[in-house]
Amino acid sequence: MSKMLIVDDNTQITNVLASYAAKDGFETLIAADGEEALELFEKNKTDIAMILLDVMMPKKDGFEVCRKIRESSMVPIIMVTARGEDFERIMGLDIGADDYILKPFSADEVMARVRAILRRINAAADDGAGDKKIVVDNLTIDIDNYMVFIDDKEVSLTKREKEILWTLASNPKKVFSRDNLLDSVWGYDYFGDSRTVDSHIKRLRAKLDEFEHETWEVKTIWGVGYKFERNN
Repeated sequence: MSKMLIVDDNTQITNVLASYAAKDGFETLIAADGEEALELFEKNKTDIAMILLDVMMPKKDGFEVCRKIRESSMVPIIMVTARGEDFERIMGLDIGADDYILKPFSADEVMARVRAILRRINAAADDGAGDKKIVVDNLTIDIDNYMVFIDDKEVSLTKREKEILWTLASNPKKVFSRDNLLDSVWGYDYFGDSRTVDSHIKRLRAKLDEFEHETWEVKTIWGVGYKFERNN
């Protein structure tokens, strides 16, 4: 049985979410603070299929927990918080969260988002019949293991940066608008400013430019969007 890690210091919330998760077939693990969350994650990481993660918690907050988990795992994370400032939502997504939901919330809505994320992951896994590696000259993108190499040296990219590069490189003749990339990488119901795509592209290019890549580039198509282009 797949496990869901629910992290919140409010026992009423964790009890409700655990009840709804059980109806969807999840075994639930409950943590009341960030340190306990990381301990449970390390003990159960191979079985955890989803994490519901509160932001404001004792000991370690949700952002710190998310960053730590992203060092070793791409498990889906939905961040849950009572604070609705846009910069906090965008920061949560930028450090690797898959979705963000505000309190008060409907448990039915939370589970609907859980199912939507898992459907997207399963669809992506089925797409290409397991061929999840792209090699373009000196660039290798291994999306199964979320690793990118240039000249056999690993490039340190965030989850979103790797997903953007994969999306562009796997469709080299297609120009992606900001909205296209939001739909492909961030998924449904993204609330943020589409300019976040520009910020990600800028950071992605800066990291790629630390390596020689004369035969390919992430190119801006002015007034339209971005594409992956081979130069030979």
